[in-house]
Amino acid sequence: MARWDQILSLPVQSPPTLEFSSAELVWSKVEGWRDNIDRVALIPFARVDDFVRGESANKECPTRFHVEARRRRPAESTYKPKVDGILEYILYWCSFGPDDHRKGGVVRPSRTTYVPKKKPSGRPNTKRGCTCHFIVKRLIAEPSVALIIYNQDKHVDKKGLPCHGPQDKKSAGTRAMYAPYISEDLRLRVLSLLYVGVSVETIMQRHNESVEKQGGPCNRDDLLTHRYVRRQERSIRRSTYELDTDDAVSINMWVESHQNQVFFYENFSDSDPFVLGIQTEWQLQQLIRFGNHGLLASDSKFGTNKLKYPIRSLVVFNSDNKAIPVAWIITPRFASGDTLRWMRALYNRVHMKDPTWKLAGFIVDDPSADILAIREVFQCSVLICFWRVRHAWHKNLIKKCSELETCAVIAKRLGQAVQRICKGDGTADLFEEFMEEFVDAADFLDYFKAIWYPRLGEFLLFSKTVSVGTNRIVIAIRLKYTSETGLWTSALRSLPLASQEMCSSMEYYHNQLKLRLLNEKEKCVYQRADWLVDKLGTTVHSYFWLDEYSGKDDFARYWKDEWMSGLTAWQKSLQIPDSDVLIEGDYSKVVDQEDRHKVHVVWNPASEYALCDCNWAKMGNLCEHILKSIKCLRDKGSNTPSVSMFQYMQALVDMLHCPPHDSLIRDHALSLAVWVQTQLNAQLGPGSGQSKRQALQLTTAKPDVVTASNRTHTLVNVENDLTELQHPSSATCNLSGGKIDRVATQNGTRTDIGSAVEHPSVEMQTSPVSISACASQLFSLDGITSANVFDENGDVMIDEELDTTNNIPSADALLQI
Repeated sequence: MARWDQILSLPVQSPPTLEFSSAELVWSKVEGWRDNIDRVALIPFARVDDFVRGESANKECPTRFHVEARRRRPAESTYKPKVDGILEYILYWCSFGPDDHRKGGVVRPSRTTYVPKKKPSGRPNTKRGCTCHFIVKRLIAEPSVALIIYNQDKHVDKKGLPCHGPQDKKSAGTRAMYAPYISEDLRLRVLSLLYVGVSVETIMQRHNESVEKQGGPCNRDDLLTHRYVRRQERSIRRSTYELDTDDAVSINMWVESHQNQVFFYENFSDSDPFVLGIQTEWQLQQLIRFGNHGLLASDSKFGTNKLKYPIRSLVVFNSDNKAIPVAWIITPRFASGDTLRWMRALYNRVHMKDPTWKLAGFIVDDPSADILAIREVFQCSVLICFWRVRHAWHKNLIKKCSELETCAVIAKRLGQAVQRICKGDGTADLFEEFMEEFVDAADFLDYFKAIWYPRLGEFLLFSKTVSVGTNRIVIAIRLKYTSETGLWTSALRSLPLASQEMCSSMEYYHNQLKLRLLNEKEKCVYQRADWLVDKLGTTVHSYFWLDEYSGKDDFARYWKDEWMSGLTAWQKSLQIPDSDVLIEGDYSKVVDQEDRHKVHVVWNPASEYALCDCNWAKMGNLCEHILKSIKCLRDKGSNTPSVSMFQYMQALVDMLHCPPHDSLIRDHALSLAVWVQTQLNAQLGPGSGQSKRQALQLTTAKPDVVTASNRTHTLVNVENDLTELQHPSSATCNLSGGKIDRVATQNGTRTDIGSAVEHPSVEMQTSPVSISACASQLFSLDGITSANVFDENGDVMIDEELDTTNNIPSADALLQI
């Protein structure tokens, strides 16, 4: 086989790790130049930087590779396609070579201008004649693939002896024992601290203290110098966002100089608007880490009233369910056709790093979002988050109604209308009844009719006064909406509702971004896009990076208001003891955790649209007092499950109502039910009022049609969890009308099953990631039969003693049915 035929027949390797080295690749030997044998491998060209970083992080010999030579064919040049044609040639060399500045070392003729310093520090420790290098070629035949030729993979000099690292005894006590530069993590830490205003002296003082605690330097990061930090501080101080007086030109210059932070860019054209997608390397790592089998949420249209272009943030949730921004999209409009392009680019960038990466669900907060594009790109379920609407309602309700008790009644009615629509037994007529009932609250009704009723209702009702002779007659005209109206009602009917924990995290992130971005003294900068991208990529990114930094408490005394990195309202509610909550009829009293002499009153504590008299809730936000009151009532069994938990249990019931035309479907449904039962028994405490020995009974009655009203009535009377599933009559294998299509097959949406991935965290405080990342195995009915779980009548009896933790069915496996 010819050389290039042999090379092009090699498999393209892409290890599923953020960085990888030569030890993780399978190398092939092919005939090279001058009858030499080359060690070659093919990787995606987009992952060359990952290979360079992984090879530099060699524990046996830490180093850094630099570009020693590069040749690139101009993009505008014409060329003849050849099998051995090269688009780009890059020579990477170990930074301890190729020159040797040690005594008696060889320096290339082109580098003879080097003048040895009086002190033996610096260059002699960084240039020691290392011969380790590799070549990267981008081929014309396969532009997306990089050919790596790695013949010299040992860190030795021309004599074959180790020249740096722990294996070189002569480098002991010098910097040649470590890598020539600090790590990327320390560089980001220094830059982030400088961007948020921490002084150079403080950074060095904390760093030196940490080195002393560990007994001295043990790696290159421990040798951080005051000079380096000062140089970074000077560079930040002298930088400017205004690269050109023309905003559009300045943006183009920024994009050209920050290619590694841009995953999508389109300038203005006759048909398409300006779109810029920003994602740093750290954000990409967080998306891969927390987004895999997890949730990705969209905070859309931030800064619509203040900024030149609004921002759409994509966030993931860490182990504490706090939101981390993983991408920012800046564009004057968020049209459906534009969404697919940048979303596909983001997905391809993630899959280039980890081909096995897969989302469990996508949360939107705007009903006009391109749901079809999300499902097409990410192949996952889509959920709707109602926090933005609730925030606007409560904020304006407090502003336009002086009495809190009246506000509480109005909020309760609005919440009941939304809940009925989400459960499928309500229409937009509920909002018409609401407006007829609360005519006295004229200011709020005027706001509601003008802003929200067109987005919620299905018909438009307005009046016009006409003159007929000497009389004036008011004519009411009712027009049907166009396709752009009533979006919220349609979304609430068709998409599962996100949990309160997710709403709390999204609300907290929104306030964080507002505090960290919109804090400029000169408001005129808000109308420049170059300021926006510069602020997001530097200061704002630094704040969120420091939120995840474990040593941020060492700089607590230097925190500013923008460094708001506390707990979300949901997390704060979990820290309030039950003894600090007193339920009295239609309101509850919660003791303030900071001032024990202060008590907050919560109206409608059983509703998700409750009102509290604390300052945070008066601004329209979800506070910990409301969430704690709801949790206490549900723990006591005096409150119905939330809408998200209702939809979750409804999805499970609809799965059990599947007609058993295939035993595999029944196996999957039974597997998920058994697994959920085990998870509930493990999560519920002794004070939940439920017995730990509850059985799931599945009878083999003939299929019968169950109407939506009967199923809704059954689910409303569920005791917090899966008691409804444990009732014999409700778990029969019945065909549940048309609802089962909504669960798994409606246009490929699989929406309600996606809620089964996210919603358990609502009531049980279970991480959605842990639920969605379960093993993709099927709980076989053979295992159930061998466990003797069939009773005398042939019914299936599964109790908590049956161990199902080792065969948890995955949501992905269920969705493939």
